[in-house]
Amino acid sequence: MSATKTKLAPAHTLSRRGEGPNPIDIHVGSRLRLRRTLLGLSQEKLGEAVGITFQQLQKYERGSNRISASRLYNLSQVLGVPVSYFFDDMPAPDQITAEAVEEGPGESDEFESMARRETLELVRAYYRIEDPGVRKRAFDLLKALGGDRIAQLDE
Repeated sequence: MSATKTKLAPAHTLSRRGEGPNPIDIHVGSRLRLRRTLLGLSQEKLGEAVGITFQQLQKYERGSNRISASRLYNLSQVLGVPVSYFFDDMPAPDQITAEAVEEGPGESDEFESMARRETLELVRAYYRIEDPGVRKRAFDLLKALGGDRIAQLDE
């Protein structure tokens, strides 16, 4: 009987002890922050819901502390998302560079605009519109006011 060895994918080793947070931990933390903010939860409220201090939650969101599998599962339950949500939009390991660690995923324009209070209030107000027709017209109005490039290309 011959033993066949399974070749394992290399572990992501960009961040080593003393070199700052691992890019994966930073990404997971930024997704945690985004979801918490979109739901309008404070760090204190979310921390209470999962049994940790807001300081610990801050460390998770910065990526300076890793989130255990069981804690990530608890957070996903409280935030109403699957565990996979925290890994969505994560670049492939060969695309993660030291520069990506320095910039952090929270630095992207899209992430920053989604995390602004004004954006969150707008989204919440939009979803409070009960009539789907009115909601669609409000959506179309905002796209027109913002100079929606896609709508202009379609014309």
